[in-house]
Amino acid sequence: MFIFSWEQRKLGEVAKFSKGKGYSKNDLIEEGTPIILYGSLYTDYQTVIKEINTFAKPKDNAIYSVGNEVIVPSSGETAEDIARASVVANKGILLGGDLNIIYLNDNFNPIFLALLISHGERKVELAKKAQGKSVVHLYNTDLQELDLIYPSKEEQKKIGTFFSNLDNLITLHQRM
Repeated sequence: MFIFSWEQRKLGEVAKFSKGKGYSKNDLIEEGTPIILYGSLYTDYQTVIKEINTFAKPKDNAIYSVGNEVIVPSSGETAEDIARASVVANKGILLGGDLNIIYLNDNFNPIFLALLISHGERKVELAKKAQGKSVVHLYNTDLQELDLIYPSKEEQKKIGTFFSNLDNLITLHQRM
């Protein structure tokens, strides 16, 4: 018989938070520093972001990824759409405005967190916290209060790897 030890914490207890800096579609150029804009989370990316196809010229006080942070849009059209997350796998990527940035402590796997936020009960919980009518907003303070139930980091990694491989397989079949 296996005994699984899961912990329960608020996201604010296992992470630090930041915001991206203001870039818009008008700032995009053909070549430059890779950038992630919040709108592309809805259309271009899945759970793990490894390849970026948009570029911008860095502005003063730009925010760059350090690798393996989790990003969540801070605005969107519906409460259900806004409750999604992706992991920025690489460092040195510009992180545009309207992005909540989550830097996890060493005991938490970023892919596992992105999956928790994007699916199931945590997604529903975040959608309820989204504020607004025509444009909804989700703030880092909302994310900090998110209840997490999670296994050991080793188990988190196994779960994250399984679903990342599944995402890759689905993407491969969609390209065929």
